[in-house]
Amino acid sequence: MKIKYIIKKDIEQALINTNLKICCKPLIISSKKPEFGNYQVDNFIKISNKINIQPYDLYKKIFLFLNIKSMYKKITFSHPGYVNIFINQNWLSEKLEEVFTSSRLGIKHVYPKKRIVIDYSSPNIAKEMHIGHLRSTIIGDVTVRALEFLGHHVIRANHIGDWGTQFGMLIAYLKYKQTENKLKKNLISLKEIEKFYCKSKKKYDSDKNFEKQSKKYVVKLQNGDKNCFFIWKKLVSITMNYNYKIYKKLNVTLNKKHTMGESLYNKMLPNIVEDLKAKKIAIEKNGSIIVFLNEFQNRLGQPMGVVIQKQDTAYLYSTTDIACIKYRYETLRADRIIYYTDLRQHQHLLQAWTIAQKASYIPKNFLLEHHTFGMMLSKNKRPFKTRDGNTIKLNQLLEEAINRAKNLIKQKKPNLSNQKLIKLSNIIGISAVKYADLSKNRNTNYIFDWDTMLTFEGNTSPYIQYAYTRITSILKKSMIHIHKISEKIILTKDSEIKLAIKILEFEEIISIIEKNGTPHIMCNYLYKLATYFSNFYEHCSILFNKKIKTSKSRLKLCFLTAKTLKKGLNILGIKILKKM
Repeated sequence: MKIKYIIKKDIEQALINTNLKICCKPLIISSKKPEFGNYQVDNFIKISNKINIQPYDLYKKIFLFLNIKSMYKKITFSHPGYVNIFINQNWLSEKLEEVFTSSRLGIKHVYPKKRIVIDYSSPNIAKEMHIGHLRSTIIGDVTVRALEFLGHHVIRANHIGDWGTQFGMLIAYLKYKQTENKLKKNLISLKEIEKFYCKSKKKYDSDKNFEKQSKKYVVKLQNGDKNCFFIWKKLVSITMNYNYKIYKKLNVTLNKKHTMGESLYNKMLPNIVEDLKAKKIAIEKNGSIIVFLNEFQNRLGQPMGVVIQKQDTAYLYSTTDIACIKYRYETLRADRIIYYTDLRQHQHLLQAWTIAQKASYIPKNFLLEHHTFGMMLSKNKRPFKTRDGNTIKLNQLLEEAINRAKNLIKQKKPNLSNQKLIKLSNIIGISAVKYADLSKNRNTNYIFDWDTMLTFEGNTSPYIQYAYTRITSILKKSMIHIHKISEKIILTKDSEIKLAIKILEFEEIISIIEKNGTPHIMCNYLYKLATYFSNFYEHCSILFNKKIKTSKSRLKLCFLTAKTLKKGLNILGIKILKKM
């Protein structure tokens, strides 16, 4: 149910019916005070100014049209220019009954559905994932879940860094250290491989012979040398098997079939370069192949040059990303592509998209979106790192969260069995980290704070999870089979009406995530829903009400709240608990 959307459309129709132009779209907001109704038209003064009518005179013109609709209980005007809308309880009850009998909370699948490619997580090979990968991984996964719930065909694309010079360096170093056989026998961990990578990089930068050897192995790998290919495949396999375990721990839906590394597009690159040259988009300069873009300027104010092939014939990330866009549009038949990477990659992506459009690999109006995100900071507002200044490994962060949750649970439930303790601490710890990140606007940096994320108060995962378990406990105590209740929902108290409206707003929240990929909107919604339920529970007797009809009506409200919380948490990739 999109209540704000319905109100907006009704006001637009009222303007048309009174022969007035729709000069700007009405902005509908939730009222902050009960005396101003459930909703307000926030930009009513702006609308009246645009059509040169006093706000109160405009209100009188459209009032009659709106007032005849059963959805509205009353519509009032307050100075200097606010229209206050009170929703009819009977209309709310009818809509809640529709949601109650629906397996999807009354939310229909979208039509037409789109094929949407979402590029997220994207770890590098031969390195453990670090906290910098957290936001891309979990924010991208929320968008995937929301779009799939609405019925879109979503293609997850885990664009891993599995190609390039670093593999020549690693192969050369493994041969230099004579550890190739250990790798083949799976006797080397990802931690060791990462150490090898760091040492190979230092050697590459300081040893010219090693640099030549590394480049030789890159060429051999690109030409399909069996031994080099085997080592490369092992490095990729060890890294990704480790990452898949982290995805599972995070309750993220990425798996092996979603991995689409840079190597996937390797065979396309020579044709891409030749095609760009043939179309006179790319030119040769000083032995390199470059695309000069008037849309971007360098420090001297000249068109920026994007190198797509170096003098040594090696290709660059830009070439791969151009091929990637082409593949996703032509082969995967995408209608929309969304990238989840940090802001630093924005110009790079824009350049690749511009070149792809110039080459007609994608239409000019194709939906390419870069959903950027800020950084995780420590309390001193600097990048969140270990004490010795190193980037924190993602698994290290998650284990710390689990241990902190375990200590918290031990304090509250000292007699809990070890098996239950492990299960609870895993769910609560991981959920707390995820929710703390997802509840922040993805466009901003945020301060990471253990103390606030694991509390059972405020906008946190434990608070929402506890609200759900509390409601399921009430339903269980009632001893009434919820789906056998034939009585209709009755709304009489303000706390019931507020809760009812909040339940019906769920579809609007999903739609915002579909469009903008902003999970914090869902977190804020679930927090408000949980607090509205708490207020309802405090002011409305449920199990011990003297009127059985009222009691059953309120049990249905409880059920709908729990169902909405469960679906909202599911979209966030956060597990629910039956007991806490």
